[in-house]
Amino acid sequence: MDKDKVAEILTEIGTLLELKGENPFKTRAYTNGARTIQGLNEPLATIVAEKRLGEIKGIGAALELKITELVETGKLKYYDELKASIAPGLIEMLEISGLGPKKIQAMNLRLGVDSIEKLEVACKAGKVAELDGFGEKTQANILEGITRKRAYASKHLLSDAWLAAEPLLEDLRSHPDVIRCSTAGSLRRFKEVIGDIDLLASSKNAAGVIDFFVSQRGIVKVLAKGETKASVILEGGIQCDLRVVSDSEFPFALAYFTGSKEHNIVMRQRAITRGLRLNEYGLFNSKEETRDAKLLVPCKTEEDIFVKLELAFVPPELREDHGEFSAAEKNDVPKLVECSDIKGALHNHSNWSDGHNTLEEIAEYMEDLGLQYWAITDHSKASFQANGLDAKRLRKQVLEITKLNEKIAARDSEFRLLTGCEVDILKDGLDFDDAVLAELDVVVASLHVPSSSEAENTKRLIRAAENPFVHMLGHLTGRLLLQREPYPVNIPAVIDACAATGTWIELNCNPHRLDMDWRHWKYATRMVVKCVINPDSHHNSHVGFLRLGAGLARKSWLEKTDVVNTLSRPKLAIELKQKRYKNKA
Repeated sequence: MDKDKVAEILTEIGTLLELKGENPFKTRAYTNGARTIQGLNEPLATIVAEKRLGEIKGIGAALELKITELVETGKLKYYDELKASIAPGLIEMLEISGLGPKKIQAMNLRLGVDSIEKLEVACKAGKVAELDGFGEKTQANILEGITRKRAYASKHLLSDAWLAAEPLLEDLRSHPDVIRCSTAGSLRRFKEVIGDIDLLASSKNAAGVIDFFVSQRGIVKVLAKGETKASVILEGGIQCDLRVVSDSEFPFALAYFTGSKEHNIVMRQRAITRGLRLNEYGLFNSKEETRDAKLLVPCKTEEDIFVKLELAFVPPELREDHGEFSAAEKNDVPKLVECSDIKGALHNHSNWSDGHNTLEEIAEYMEDLGLQYWAITDHSKASFQANGLDAKRLRKQVLEITKLNEKIAARDSEFRLLTGCEVDILKDGLDFDDAVLAELDVVVASLHVPSSSEAENTKRLIRAAENPFVHMLGHLTGRLLLQREPYPVNIPAVIDACAATGTWIELNCNPHRLDMDWRHWKYATRMVVKCVINPDSHHNSHVGFLRLGAGLARKSWLEKTDVVNTLSRPKLAIELKQKRYKNKA
């Protein structure tokens, strides 16, 4: 078990102990231990094997034994027993936004609440508001959180769906009876939140493929199984449906099960106006619904279907009836950005604030991936909970990055770390003055403590965009998918301000954010506002979020030229300087 998983379990133990009302010093020992483990600069397994764990400050004898057990066996008896000793309903309540272990424990002790259902009853009876430290506002927020949790119960993050679907696709591709296979539905369209996973395969032995599918890893329950279709529940609770069709039907089924309802209606209507019928089984020379193979218009691929309907090919991500037909009729479908176009990222964190990796680890990892640059934009001092940097620490970090870049340059490498900061947008301005920001390569301005007023949030964001030292606005609406609604902001007004000042807007591709929303990027593009696809990385592995970001950028109709970080490092340096001095006068 690696250090990240060990740290995750230690943190969870601390949370579970808080739920039980344990001594705060005991709970803090686990959370501090997790932080210490995350900050290690060498493999945890090596430290354990060499019996040096106890020498690390903050790791006492009890923690040493538990961490050793986790690393050597992958399990921890103490953790399993602790989790089993707590009512499952209490643990489930942790999933309600804004509800922490202390409040849950207080409600459990004073009101006997041990499930979400009982919590809802207590809130509606006004009992929660009467508790010390709660009040009417907290009670209303809890009820809102319960409603939100239920609304999202059958929804899943796009990233989780891809992680679940890809092993299944890989298994299907390896099966000798599978001719072609693909994702379909909202997953293939790269919707940020999906309901279930749709898979499609072609084969001459549908029943055999179905039998193979329902026996695969990660399936916890088979809901239905027929000769050509199966529905299963995967680990994590996502439903996955597989349909198996003949290879001649595959292009039509793929188009049908990929397109949104609105997109498919327009496709079928186009077929009708041309004396054809289009459905999941084929495109037919018929004025009536049919599956008659004699009337089938042969199409080997989806591209062929679009050609028959006098359209340029529409990529799956665009099939939402959001203008793709007008573009396809004019052969004006954009050449969408590819993940391989991305040369680096401009919003990332290190262990100087709340990231997990050192500057050296980050540089080595990103250089090995073939990237040209990686900006270190740790939090500013106002984000104290994220160990934000004051001006003195920031300047020290800049010196460290400069020295590290000198070592990299000595190897004749093209890669460089860029200096930067994610500066907080405060009520009265930015968290650093212009003199500090001027010393940095990259400045991301983000609103972390928003107002409940749309006008106030919009005003702050526009003011940040007007600062000549701010290159981009980060995670524009602050949303956390399936957890927290976006804060109120007049997005078109902010886009207009960015257009006027040459400020970029981030497409934050952390899977919980994917912010700015894809529905707003067409307007931003019309206003010539550039996008920056950023993982908001807190761990080296988060570089993988760039793939997700590229998919959402494609859904947003963005081309390579619309995305700043498709530029080479020399060209990016020019753009960074142009933004900085455009409005300085």
